[in-house]
Amino acid sequence: MLQPIGGLIEESDTVSESFLLICDDQPHDAVLTDPGPEAIEVVKLLHRRTGLSLWCCKSLVSQLPATILENVPEEVATALVDELREAGACAHAEVKR
Repeated sequence: MLQPIGGLIEESDTVSESFLLICDDQPHDAVLTDPGPEAIEVVKLLHRRTGLSLWCCKSLVSQLPATILENVPEEVATALVDELREAGACAHAEVKR
């Protein structure tokens, strides 16, 4: 939905209008902060959910904190965070700014 900000500005023969884009669903990131005691299970879960190779997933887990998913809807980010927590990892979803 576009809403005008600043209204109409009249300059000589042209009229310009400014708009601010308002989005109801802000993008979120899923961030892994600690793999927990079962790091191999977290690597397997990341492989299944992201489609990355096992090597890439292991690399992500060894370089923490790691952003696993970027610019996704809140539901997708929180679903992955919940699965990571069930596997024993520490993770959180944050609003992308």
